[in-house]
Amino acid sequence: MTEFLVEGGRPISGTIVPAGNKNEALPVIAAAVAAGGPVTLENVPRIGDVHRQLAIVERLGARVEWHDEHTVVIDPAGVAGADPDPALCAQIRASFLLAGALLARRGAVRLPRPGGDRIGRRRVDTHLLALGALGAEIEVDGGYRLHAPAGLRAAEIFLDEASVMATENALIAAAATRGETVIYNAASEPHVQGLCRMLQSLGAAIDGVGSNVLRVQGAPLHGGTHRIGPDHIEIGSFIGLAAVIGGALRIPGVRPGDLRKIRMDFRRLGVRTELDGDDLVVPGGQELVVQADIGGAIPKLDDAPWPGFPADLTSIALVTATQCRGTVLVHEKLFESRLFFVDRLIQMGAQIVLCDPHRAVVIGPSPLVGATLSSPDIRAGMALLIAALAAQGQSLIQNVEQIDRGYEKIEERLTAIGARLVRTSCWDGVDRRKDATGES
Repeated sequence: MTEFLVEGGRPISGTIVPAGNKNEALPVIAAAVAAGGPVTLENVPRIGDVHRQLAIVERLGARVEWHDEHTVVIDPAGVAGADPDPALCAQIRASFLLAGALLARRGAVRLPRPGGDRIGRRRVDTHLLALGALGAEIEVDGGYRLHAPAGLRAAEIFLDEASVMATENALIAAAATRGETVIYNAASEPHVQGLCRMLQSLGAAIDGVGSNVLRVQGAPLHGGTHRIGPDHIEIGSFIGLAAVIGGALRIPGVRPGDLRKIRMDFRRLGVRTELDGDDLVVPGGQELVVQADIGGAIPKLDDAPWPGFPADLTSIALVTATQCRGTVLVHEKLFESRLFFVDRLIQMGAQIVLCDPHRAVVIGPSPLVGATLSSPDIRAGMALLIAALAAQGQSLIQNVEQIDRGYEKIEERLTAIGARLVRTSCWDGVDRRKDATGES
């Protein structure tokens, strides 16, 4: 295991380039398994979850080759199995995306219960109901066994919730199945749109991209090339970073349409952002003041399905709110354990009242002090890193493998804009807190 030694209170400024969208990379890797030829993926983030997903498809028999730092070619011709490695699947929730791909390619799949972040119950019922509508027969025996002895068939599907991954599983299966499938109550996040564009490049016809009704004209998929878009969650993380530290930051190559609600809700915390073409600029030296609702009521920042505020940015927004003058209610509607990391922020000096598993009242600004922390999941881990960089003194962040799952070479990229942190191996029984420059 590794740790970050962080020296807080240091100014940052400069340019930081967003990586490819993690939540787009994972489903397009799975979709490549259903293709009839090699698939080239560009702008692939080099993060832990991507490497695990590639390892799973490689062990199924696909050939995986990196052509440069962020371009990978997947040739699924050798895929002969329908039982993804259970040990790898236990490490990553996106392994469940192989259900649709392997059903389309092999007519069967056996999957263990998926792993991933422990942020509350994350049901897979919607996935199974959608694939069942396409003709899959399902057995639950500690894991999940799906098979379609007569092959998949086009159908109308109404998802019982607008689940991102269930939409993606249904899309992959439908794209490789002849006939028209209509998916109602579909998720429409930027990464779902990216998967749609990838499947279109492989021969599927999809109407309604970006809406909650998707019409898929399926066909045998061929090989192709797809470029993954910039990660709007990472961009939102960098907005929060610049805000709490007060530095001027430029983030090039964004998709402005993906950031409308993100920018709007950070503005409610007093964080101003500007667009300069396809660059997003966070000006330095801002006075962060929470914008009260009309009539002076305490405002609420809550997540919602797209185009609402992304649940994956709730932790980042909450940390940002600790440095803003005023009071805000943060309401995390989707996962009942997402907010449990706030006890670490309280330990650092933040004024937060955790009302229940879904709601927290944040009163700011609160001076933060360094502490020993542990990353409970990807997004809370990044939020705690931001808090440590804003705090006075030194912090030790443990279990940074969680952050590595979603943020590529984060210490190198943050150091390049002035942050002070180093990565080190850890061992038990020794206090490793020291100056992040290496001085005792």
